[in-house]
Amino acid sequence: MYRAPLRELRFVLDELLQSQVLAQYPGLTDYSADVAESILGEAARFAETVLDPINRSGDEQGARWTPEGVVTAPGFRAAYRQFAEGGWSQLGTDPAYGGQAVPQMLVTAVQEIWASANLAFKLCPMLTHGAVHALELCGSKDQKQRFLPKMVSGEWTGTMVLTEPQAGSDLAQIRTRAVPEGAHYRLFGQKIFITWGDHDCTTNIIHMVLGRIEGAPAGVRGISLFIVPKVLVSEDGSLGKPNEVRCVSIEHKLGIHASPTCALAFGDREGAVAYLVGEPNRGLEYMFVMMNAARLSVGLEGYAIGERSYQHAAEWARTRIQGKPPVAQSEGPAPIIHHPDIKRMLLVMKSTTEACRAVALYAAYQLDVASHHPDEKQRAAAQARADLLIPIVKGWCTETGNHVTSIGVQVHGGMGFIEETGAAQYIRDARITTIYEGTTGIQSNDLIGRKIGRDGGTAMNQLIADMSRELQDLETSAPAASATRRAALEAVGLLKDSTDALVKALASRPDTAMAVSVPYLMLCGYVIGGWLTARASAIAGRNVKGQDRSFYESKLQTARFYAQQVLPNALALARVVQGGAESVVETDAALI
Repeated sequence: MYRAPLRELRFVLDELLQSQVLAQYPGLTDYSADVAESILGEAARFAETVLDPINRSGDEQGARWTPEGVVTAPGFRAAYRQFAEGGWSQLGTDPAYGGQAVPQMLVTAVQEIWASANLAFKLCPMLTHGAVHALELCGSKDQKQRFLPKMVSGEWTGTMVLTEPQAGSDLAQIRTRAVPEGAHYRLFGQKIFITWGDHDCTTNIIHMVLGRIEGAPAGVRGISLFIVPKVLVSEDGSLGKPNEVRCVSIEHKLGIHASPTCALAFGDREGAVAYLVGEPNRGLEYMFVMMNAARLSVGLEGYAIGERSYQHAAEWARTRIQGKPPVAQSEGPAPIIHHPDIKRMLLVMKSTTEACRAVALYAAYQLDVASHHPDEKQRAAAQARADLLIPIVKGWCTETGNHVTSIGVQVHGGMGFIEETGAAQYIRDARITTIYEGTTGIQSNDLIGRKIGRDGGTAMNQLIADMSRELQDLETSAPAASATRRAALEAVGLLKDSTDALVKALASRPDTAMAVSVPYLMLCGYVIGGWLTARASAIAGRNVKGQDRSFYESKLQTARFYAQQVLPNALALARVVQGGAESVVETDAALI
């Protein structure tokens, strides 16, 4: 049974990152710690009482394709109706269209709760939120008025429609064609892997589709973005006849069985009616608005499933009686949580999940500063840092989620390999997160090619300097917090040396930089996580003798473990980044 980690979320928001400062910024003046606590509490109640109870049954029964359309798993339609009626789809969207303006930090925290309780369900509103954001920034006045109010209210949902059978992640190969017809276009083509591309939860689905206008340049320079409603929408917002969009099949997947992953056919006869978003041939640029939001949201899915797996494993370890620990608490067998290696595994799960959460919410905080700070220079600096962090959040947090859920099965032993215990679902569900919205390799290439290569490492070196300065000045009253600070400072030094080596490689031999890009991304995650863990440990040390003593004691021991048994991964990864490229680039592919 899932329980939202409300105390931990409030610690990160209020104490670690001090999100209350955001209330000073235009557009966020209604935000406060009390508002956050109220919203998180209601989100927890909904997740625990509505979403969690249909998570297991949704996995077992899944979505179902029919010639008339996709039928969702039992309970999902009712849950979505309650979700929309509760106003959850409005969170973090423009009040001009019925939304509720809150910080991205809070939206990210709430999305974690949805993902932990029921990842398959969470994917639907996540994609709608991304489509709404893209239309807010890039849509015309008419498009916003026609589509946004009902998408924001949750009456309609939205999708991202990119992938084609022959193209995969190579969007330059997209063949979906758009033929001009008066004020709109006719779209012809087939797309695959469209999450929640068809369902029975709402009366309409607004597809955001990448296609190529006839005569457009080849490659990514000729891609445009189109709005393609499942059901046509009149100027007054009423629904008309069905558009030529058809779900031809749904995928049979390893996990997230209740999330329909669709193959969609556009334009079987006359062509699907489509509306161009923005200017022709700028579709990839516009789609990246959605993709950046989705990458942050998928990144949090990694540690959200890790949190769920940790809770499940910890409860199992407290109640499973097996063997006698080396230092027995009593005569005879004891709960396995007293065995040293079970403790170690649970601490890996807990400490890395907490570090990932801190990094993701810190990235979301930077997005809030970039959107709302009154000073233009501060906004630009925050945007640069957020751009740098998003591929790290997406890559490191999802890889960590896969690792944590695998450990969760291991804690259960042989029983974890059996579906009845529930541990296996988390590892199956988490597996897609390293692939969604670009694989870890794509994220790492984005990190070093676009983010670090673009400015010669300036943004990363500024982050490194900020981390180093803060750690040097960090006041730590507890011995454990002091040891964590020293370990984090050492790791920041490793990241500095590795970044210098990577920038040099990018300038002379880009292939060698690409060969170690994933290890570099993972190094960034561990080190940034270590910095925030050290900061959390210092806060805990100052508060451990006051109220909520057990929480802060737990925080101290978790941070100590991260410093001693997780953060040393940085040393190995730094060695790979600084000296491991040749073993890749000099290998003959024919001999692999």
